[in-house]
Amino acid sequence: MEEVRNKKNRVLMMGINFSPELTGIGKYSGEMAEWFSVNGYHCTVVTSFPYYPYWKIQAPYTGRFYRKEVRQQGNLEIYRCPLYVPAAPTGMRRILQDFSFLLSSFFVVIYLLFKPKHDYIFCMAPPFHLGFLALLYRFIKGGKLVYHVHDLQIEAARDFNILRVKSLFNVLFGLERIIINRADFVSTISAGMIEKIAKKTNKDIILFPNWVDTHTFRPIEDRHRLKTEWGFNRSDSVVLYSGSIGEKQGLDSLISIAKRLATHPSIKFVICGNGPYKDRLMQLAMEKKLTNMTFLPLQPLEKFNRFLNMTDVHLVLQRKSACDLMMPSKLTAIWAAGGLALVTAEPGTTLHTTISRHRMAIVIDCENETLLGDTILECCTGDHRDIASKARTYAVEYLSREHILFGMMERISNRHPTVNQGASAPARVLA
Repeated sequence: MEEVRNKKNRVLMMGINFSPELTGIGKYSGEMAEWFSVNGYHCTVVTSFPYYPYWKIQAPYTGRFYRKEVRQQGNLEIYRCPLYVPAAPTGMRRILQDFSFLLSSFFVVIYLLFKPKHDYIFCMAPPFHLGFLALLYRFIKGGKLVYHVHDLQIEAARDFNILRVKSLFNVLFGLERIIINRADFVSTISAGMIEKIAKKTNKDIILFPNWVDTHTFRPIEDRHRLKTEWGFNRSDSVVLYSGSIGEKQGLDSLISIAKRLATHPSIKFVICGNGPYKDRLMQLAMEKKLTNMTFLPLQPLEKFNRFLNMTDVHLVLQRKSACDLMMPSKLTAIWAAGGLALVTAEPGTTLHTTISRHRMAIVIDCENETLLGDTILECCTGDHRDIASKARTYAVEYLSREHILFGMMERISNRHPTVNQGASAPARVLA
């Protein structure tokens, strides 16, 4: 590892989402680039302007023209590319967005071909076809290409009926297979996704999980006093959903549950975030005349640890069809803050298995509204401090950013890609 630290290696990161986005892929890509720039690397980022999860370019950016930013005493260079951002992100409009970024970033990649070579190339998927630009750069300039899969985009498009032309999926999976087979390394964020990707290739798939800053996110003593900052009483039980408000979360059920639990006035529901379905949920809450549900925007980073600590129950909700396609990124911060997470996951999925093994959250079946409501009530009335303590311990031992990123760079620096010996073998690494 000392060789990796001492040499001024150059890293190229390519991805549509990046800092200052506070949630999802952009959060981790931004933190990753920052880590490179302060740990002896020169990092170049090809990305777009921040838009997620608002689906609108955020101030002070305009997104109309290319823009270059230089940070960390020149060790971090960010090239932002214009793209189409749909106000109402339907399936077809999101496809157009991905292709608009592919086109605009192509010209930046061509420009970088005339700059010093990058030793490592990290391509963040989705969009999955961004991998072709990474392959083009490596073909001409060299370097080791890591194709990192955050979400299985094609499977999600199929399972959510975003694309309805079935014959098109054979083409898309074929294109994805070309990228995967030609990358030097393929990585992803969960053991369940490793198993799915392993069926597409004979490569060894690397577990490269999402991390958390366990110093920024930590338990706070006397956390109940924090509730007054958000207008609640110290004795209230705050049930929080925080993150993107989209189709796959299945948040409609919270409206019915909040209505049913209105007989417990101390239980307060909070939906925090932005997304295409937020207005619809607010309308439903008004129609049901809910007085126990509050809608908040995403909280600033400097307040977020306090926000997590004032919460009694953190909801991490998934639909069955997406249960093992995406590892919920919000869980890492919840666990680091020593929060009680109530997670919906199907038995046999990576998330369900890991939580059951380490007992650092409460996990129930997906899409069972009655069970979800009953469990929320039990979480608000029972004593679950032991689970919260285990969550904090798990985050410190397994999810620290330093541990994960140093380990990843050591692995890709000191070894060549190997052949996968089966889907079940690498899946055990999460434990």
